Amino acid sequence: MDKQMDNLNTVPSNTRTKNAKMNRKLAVLAMLTSMAVTLRILETALPLMPDFLKLDLSEIPVLIGAFAYGPIGAVMMELVKNLIVWPSSHSSGVGEIANFIAGAFFAGSAGLLYQFLKTRRGALISMIVGTLVMTVGTSLFNYYVLLNLYVTVAGYPWPAILEMAAKANPMVTDKETLILWAFIPFNLFKGTLVSVLTFLIYKPISKLIHSEPGESINKAACKDSDESRMRWYE
Repeated sequence: MDKQMDNLNTVPSNTRTKNAKMNRKLAVLAMLTSMAVTLRILETALPLMPDFLKLDLSEIPVLIGAFAYGPIGAVMMELVKNLIVWPSSHSSGVGEIANFIAGAFFAGSAGLLYQFLKTRRGALISMIVGTLVMTVGTSLFNYYVLLNLYVTVAGYPWPAILEMAAKANPMVTDKETLILWAFIPFNLFKGTLVSVLTFLIYKPISKLIHSEPGESINKAACKDSDESRMRWYE
């Protein structure tokens, strides 16, 4: 027993600190992912949008993870989130693929840009770019891939999809207008809403995320350096 304790004591302190930070990172990502799964389930329909386009706010915790740990962590959160909800899918997994792609475009691009612009203004720019990347990327992906998967894999007849969309918005008459008047407005609205909510809550949460292991919540909330505060409020 004494020998084992001696071996533990010989572990360099920087290695123990590194391991503690990694464990903390994994725990935070797991917590954020569980929050994303819950929000993914709590989806709701929007006016003027077809029933197959439902709004959820699961990208908020994913975007927080992207800002805190980078784009790779965000993409992994998106993947795990959609794998968890896949068994309860009503679209043979096509909806989960669509949600993963949209979230990866959004949080991935925003998280990547934020690594180079870690200020309040940089966060805004990152989320605007992320919204535009998601809107353009999902529009192209839906047009060339996903809408076909809804027909061939999920088994939704194409006329029924158009009829559902036209019932919500009469301006939808074909595939092109479905993208123009349904998918583009939906993703712009979702990206804007998620961005605003994340912008309001990220900084207080980030203080807790980046606090040292074992540090109290009050101490973590007060620890932020003057330089960090100035960078966020630039």
